Amino acid sequence: MVLVKRRTRYEELKRRYNTIEQAKFYIEHLGADFSDYELEDRNYNNALESVRNLVRPMARLQEIDREYISNMIFGPKDIVIAVGQDGLVANTMKYLDGQPLIGINPDPARWDGVLLPFETGDLERVLPKVIDDTFSEKNVTMGKVESKDGQVLYAVNDFFIGVDNHTSARYHINYRNRIENQSSSGIIISTGFGMTGWHKSVMAQFRGMARSFGLGDVKEPVFDWGAKSLTFQVREPYPSRFTQAELVYGQIEENENLLITSNMSENGVVFSDGILDDTIEFNAGMQIEISVADRIGRLVTG
Repeated sequence: MVLVKRRTRYEELKRRYNTIEQAKFYIEHLGADFSDYELEDRNYNNALESVRNLVRPMARLQEIDREYISNMIFGPKDIVIAVGQDGLVANTMKYLDGQPLIGINPDPARWDGVLLPFETGDLERVLPKVIDDTFSEKNVTMGKVESKDGQVLYAVNDFFIGVDNHTSARYHINYRNRIENQSSSGIIISTGFGMTGWHKSVMAQFRGMARSFGLGDVKEPVFDWGAKSLTFQVREPYPSRFTQAELVYGQIEENENLLITSNMSENGVVFSDGILDDTIEFNAGMQIEISVADRIGRLVTG
């Protein structure tokens, strides 16, 4: 069993200000309630301890903090437990290759959790099923970016392709053998699961503009988490004498790809799931290929 955890806000403040006293002074000086940070930390660590106590009689347990997960080599028979918010589950899932993932909600009164179907007390019932491979699951399609020099990046929610400071990005886009030279504020590629994330915010703007122009209500597309397709959106494309703005939205189906070639001299990036540490540099001449990943996420549901 691999237990993935994260630092709480309380721990982050302690790390930043060196002592709890200094952190408390800073928070209360701003008029905030420091006891909420203490309560969150206490609930989270109580949940971790409950998970440890339930797992150790059944299997060997290894713990890892989220910040080190990109360096973790998971074994094919590992069972992974993520205790935290949805983001922790998603960030863990993209480093897995078929291992079952159990999402634990450590504080149900604080977080709803789309990817957190269980509380700590449920582990006693769920773990034996996962060990015996008799559990129910939900498959999550992931996206894959591969650069021309062999770098690979996966996403559970979405990719962002553009400039790290979100200024204008310059690139060539090749979609189903249609090619454009574009300038925009970046491209978002979403999975079926990620359609409720960054994609939804872009669609909200589009739908609002459509209503303002008297075009009526535009139905927002919905895809199953396991749908073998990705959706790309070009943000704020700028048409000019040298740039076009026709290839701004489309589907990337299984066994096809989207090709992007950078025209940016510096600061070009590709990152996944909103984590800037998960980055491929995307500067002049670099080409990337975006496709449906050959691996899937396996979220345990019962």
